[in-house]
Amino acid sequence: MNMIDIISKKRDNLTLTKEEIEFFINGYVKGLIPDYQVSSLLMAIFLNGLNDEETIYLTDSMLHSGEVMDLSKIEGIKADKHSTGGVGDKVSLVLGPIIASFGVKLAKMSGRGLGHTGGTLDKLESIPGFNINISGTRFINQVNTIGLAIVGQTQNLVPADKLLYALRDVTATVDSIPLIASSIMSKKLASGADIIVLDVKVGSGAFMKNIDDALKLSNLMVKIGKKFNKHVSCIITDMDEPLGLAIGNNLEVIEAVNTLKGNGPKDLLEVTMKIAAKILIKAKLYKTEKDANEAILEHINNGTALKKLKDMIAAQDGDNSPIFDTNLFPKSKYIYEVKSKKKGYITHMDALKLGVASMHMGAGRLKKEDPINFNVGIVLNKKTNDYVNINDTLCYLHMDKIDEDMIKEVYDAYTFGDKKVEFKTIFEEVD
Repeated sequence: MNMIDIISKKRDNLTLTKEEIEFFINGYVKGLIPDYQVSSLLMAIFLNGLNDEETIYLTDSMLHSGEVMDLSKIEGIKADKHSTGGVGDKVSLVLGPIIASFGVKLAKMSGRGLGHTGGTLDKLESIPGFNINISGTRFINQVNTIGLAIVGQTQNLVPADKLLYALRDVTATVDSIPLIASSIMSKKLASGADIIVLDVKVGSGAFMKNIDDALKLSNLMVKIGKKFNKHVSCIITDMDEPLGLAIGNNLEVIEAVNTLKGNGPKDLLEVTMKIAAKILIKAKLYKTEKDANEAILEHINNGTALKKLKDMIAAQDGDNSPIFDTNLFPKSKYIYEVKSKKKGYITHMDALKLGVASMHMGAGRLKKEDPINFNVGIVLNKKTNDYVNINDTLCYLHMDKIDEDMIKEVYDAYTFGDKKVEFKTIFEEVD
């Protein structure tokens, strides 16, 4: 068996065997197969695809390319959640404390933001002192004690995915449904959770630009989960506009805190509750979504969920005081109001443009080594189907310097019209 034969086989749109996929993954991780040959195979996969069986073989090989988390020392039911990436997506910061308040454990490994998409780790590190690099023993003990920990991914977890993703990123092969599915599922399966809920974003600010592709990806990931005897569910949610109102690291933490205090944006609460209810039902704590939602709202209103966030921050060396009083978070130098030059309904908000603008302010990174400015970003004042008059404030730019090009970039993300448009936050559920 050799790599040239495997490349030519997929180039000719033939089916790869389990042994051929294992040969390619194991050889690449060990440094025996060079980048240029793997790049050729990735492009052949991008152009010709993989069938479901091939994708399951690829996921399995990637999953076992490194460590698989052993969460057996964590008592009770373990859940995990993953988003395919978007703008303003701070669901994990709200969801984790909610489900932990019911006794379901969230032992989560998260990633950093890159490009226009935000990362949970960057948001958490905007909390002074917060430590994402706790030891494995401390991680297990913390989840057993308070039910919740969110940390950085270990270097030994699914090394094949790290190598392949870096190569996909520079060979224009990111947007492949089998490659996306195997990347996500290998990491989620390696993390050891019993219940996995995946938030598949669709729209201008997401990898999936249309609902058909989002459904294909969701169905494939659920099928992979069943093959590995895991409870996997997907929800498909909108990313044509940002989720919630805040874009930027400590701005999103503030919004998450407000949501746990019962004062969050409707769409953020809707998505979070949908995922939380799925987890609580799969954990057999509630039979219906209605019952689960009533209990979730009670835990928000009585402060039980917020307490879990405070407990996690304290356990991971963070300063709790800004959670009690969000005015204590550091602020940007300027807050600039972007005013509407038109009147009418907002018919579209380009999440990609707003995410890129926030990145250019310093809230995100173009390259992995770029520094992050935790204090800058955008807070929306109006969203899709809101009516605005001339000079109404569309959003607030939290900036360290006034940049006219940036202001124009943000304004150009808005489209106006005479009528409301059809719009929903959650499109589909796949179980």
